[in-house]
Amino acid sequence: MGMVRSSSIAVAALVTMAVSAAATGATQGGKQSEQLRRGEYLATYGGCSDCHTPKVMSPQGPVPDPSRLLSGHPQNETVPPVPAGALSAGGWMAVTNGHLTAWAGPWGVSYAANLTPDKRTGLGGWTAEQFVRTMRTGKHLGVGRPVLPPMPVAAVAALTDADLRALFAWLQSIKAIENQVPPPSPPK
Repeated sequence: MGMVRSSSIAVAALVTMAVSAAATGATQGGKQSEQLRRGEYLATYGGCSDCHTPKVMSPQGPVPDPSRLLSGHPQNETVPPVPAGALSAGGWMAVTNGHLTAWAGPWGVSYAANLTPDKRTGLGGWTAEQFVRTMRTGKHLGVGRPVLPPMPVAAVAALTDADLRALFAWLQSIKAIENQVPPPSPPK
């Protein structure tokens, strides 16, 4: 009888440990899903696709092309020079291309970055710490060139570390798209 009772206790202990492990995994899995949902929400609310996703024309005007989600300025698209006099202190501050992925202003020409997890051309080689540092400092990888307009650096820098990590986690979960965005051009 003692052997049966010992076996029953051992089985009960194993079942308890298995249920506990499953619950912990579900909590961690649920937390991961919660983090990804939060990241997607922040990307949507923050309008990341407004500049980082090439557009297609619709009856409502240009709309983000879901097949190129957050892939940045199309690598094969050149932008024409800004017409002389188009940008001035009393006139226009900025102009943009048809995809809304390239912007010209007093800073020169900036191109929306590839935010997909492509390792060569996007954020696939970045760490969460590098992403947070970039968003906090407004400098590429936290130490490089300035992140240029129209990126709302001050607004993004106001997010919590948890929000920035959620945004980065979600960006790492979307489809990787190879698209080499050109570097910014200085003002002329």
